[in-house]
Amino acid sequence: MHSRSLGNDTVGRHEVGAIGLGLMTFDQTGSQPREQLLDTVRAALDAGVTLFDTADAYGPGADLGDKAQGANEELIAGLLDELGVRDQVLLATKAGHVRTDGGGWALDGSPAHLREAVEASRRRLGVEQLALWQHHRPDPAVDYADTLGALKDVYDSGAVAMIGLSNADPEQIRQAHAILGDALVSVQNQFSPAFRSSRPEVDVCAELGLVFLPWSPLGGLGSAKELAGKHPAFAEVAAELDVSAQQVALAWELAQSPVVISIPGAKRPQSIADSAAAADLVLTDDQLVRLNQD
Repeated sequence: MHSRSLGNDTVGRHEVGAIGLGLMTFDQTGSQPREQLLDTVRAALDAGVTLFDTADAYGPGADLGDKAQGANEELIAGLLDELGVRDQVLLATKAGHVRTDGGGWALDGSPAHLREAVEASRRRLGVEQLALWQHHRPDPAVDYADTLGALKDVYDSGAVAMIGLSNADPEQIRQAHAILGDALVSVQNQFSPAFRSSRPEVDVCAELGLVFLPWSPLGGLGSAKELAGKHPAFAEVAAELDVSAQQVALAWELAQSPVVISIPGAKRPQSIADSAAAADLVLTDDQLVRLNQD
């Protein structure tokens, strides 16, 4: 798989696969045997996937309630340790969302919470320093400048190597860049064939030298029939190239800008292997025009 650069000269540059792995759907509530998850991690690494993305709020829903907080981080750490592949992965996590009773989600962007959250993530992941720590979502109850100031304090403490944002708009990205400087390396927003309104954020990232990480990059594709109805160009190009529409979607995202690194979710080896192949899928100018207009 060809790679793309994450970071800068100040915090260090890391070459990672152009396709990463989103880990939100990893869980062990009974539907996913542990061996299947281990096989998925193996398949990802075999395919050249090296950026893994989790969050402290990822975890099963109502079954665990507020105890879901941190469940995904603990699971991922255990899988990586069992396989002995820690040194092959750049592991990113997030803070700013909290799980509530009943499995719901709430926001907490307060400096006090963020300081507690980074320590909890370090403990669960078993690391002295988090490689990439991302603020999950702006909290309307907290001044964004205060949240960004807390992120800067955490970075200055050495607890994290790099800072990222998630679900931030162009103005917030620029504000964060002014406060965090080179500590800020990435922005993770929703972006897919069905959700293109984050195009301005992609452009700001390219301007500022930040990586853009589309979350839910395959969202909205649906079944083959739904795809043909909603996004016929993606179905047509997939047929032309004899690949899955998912591969076409990811290749299209990578073609939007050299700063894009897509992080599709997968919980089966076959799924991540198919997604990873998109990194080397070459779309023609004509195909890109059709996909952009779809």
